[in-house]
Amino acid sequence: MTLTSMRLPTTVVGSYPAVKGSGILALMDPLKHAVEVAVADQVSAGIDIISDGQVRADMIRAFTSHLPGIRGSAVVGKVQPAQRPITLADTRYALSRHPKVKGILTGPSTLAHGLKIETPFYRNKDELVLDLAQALAVEAGYLQDAGVTLLQIDEPIFSTGAANLTVGREAVGAIAGRLRVPTCLHVCGNLGRVVDDILRTNVALFDFEFANNPANLDVLSKKDLRGRMIGYGCVDSADPGIESVETIRKRIEAGVDAFSPEAMIIDPDCGLRMRTRDEAFGKLKNMVAAAGEIRAEYTA
Repeated sequence: MTLTSMRLPTTVVGSYPAVKGSGILALMDPLKHAVEVAVADQVSAGIDIISDGQVRADMIRAFTSHLPGIRGSAVVGKVQPAQRPITLADTRYALSRHPKVKGILTGPSTLAHGLKIETPFYRNKDELVLDLAQALAVEAGYLQDAGVTLLQIDEPIFSTGAANLTVGREAVGAIAGRLRVPTCLHVCGNLGRVVDDILRTNVALFDFEFANNPANLDVLSKKDLRGRMIGYGCVDSADPGIESVETIRKRIEAGVDAFSPEAMIIDPDCGLRMRTRDEAFGKLKNMVAAAGEIRAEYTA
């Protein structure tokens, strides 16, 4: 699988600080400016595969607020696909500014565990997960048709032990199986107890955090990825400090020793929504510089 023409391409997990606009135009869409800033900052930092910034809501409400069958944080009926695309407009804007964009969906299991079931239609969350997957697959199709390079499914719940991973894998597969573009599964947190189950998921790329969870490197380096790629989190999204280029470079080099540069995509551990704009931009810029230094060694 080739996502770009270079080794160690850089990307983001998704979210960026929301810098709201002001003035008359902002009254109509107060977050349009935030999308524009997020995209511009990623391009300016040199990111190879950008996102739309995911600035409009938290990862749960960004999707559940649009799905029939859900009211607030409660499931009140059969979950159906949204009546119109949810993330397509912002993704199209990103594509108008950069040739390679990642489409991003919050995964069915993570959505289900952020909701209360208040209808007899679902006996449990496992049933809900599968209907959420069908609804999200429609959104994934819109993003694929728009021209995204990669479709990422975020399932942070997978590392917590709260989700049924057998059902979770089936749900992710129900989305990925309908797509032509490569699918990435992002799971943050410590993978020690769940890595084997996660690696059974039928996706082209796994994205994990290694900066804040360095033990994940030891866990993953012993596993057969069967040709799948690794999204290598090398910037600590939870730390407000901007890591130096040298610090990030050392983290990437440890990954290269374990996986090889051909198998890696470089990104932060998680989204950067909770950081300030200066922190987020500084982290991305230094990450791009560190990846570029290592890439130069392989192309010299």
